[in-house]
Amino acid sequence: QVQLVESGGGLVQAGGSLRLSCTVPRNIFRAIPVAWYRQAPGKQRELVARITSSSSTTYTDSVKGRATISRDNARNTIYLKMNSLRPEDTALYYCNYVDPQLGDTWGQGTQVTVSS
Repeated sequence: QVQLVESGGGLVQAGGSLRLSCTVPRNIFRAIPVAWYRQAPGKQRELVARITSSSSTTYTDSVKGRATISRDNARNTIYLKMNSLRPEDTALYYCNYVDPQLGDTWGQGTQVTVSS
């Protein structure tokens, strides 16, 4: 059962920008923090950014100043805008939340590839 719908990945040149989107169930969107993670080949999945229901945000150090996580309350959608992309940003990006009953919930992932 699909709970998260991600989109927006693609191939971009270094220095370019992308905006990822994640549509979340309304009951989750209103109450629970939602996060973006990424996993590069051969590496562990890492947190990129998180946003709470009150729009408090956190970022991993490697994307600070280059990424903005935001929410559209009308669309139940979380966005991750990334600028000044680097080849090391290449990864499969996942949307995530922790459902109080079901636990960790992941999207299918959207691929971001940054060419040098």
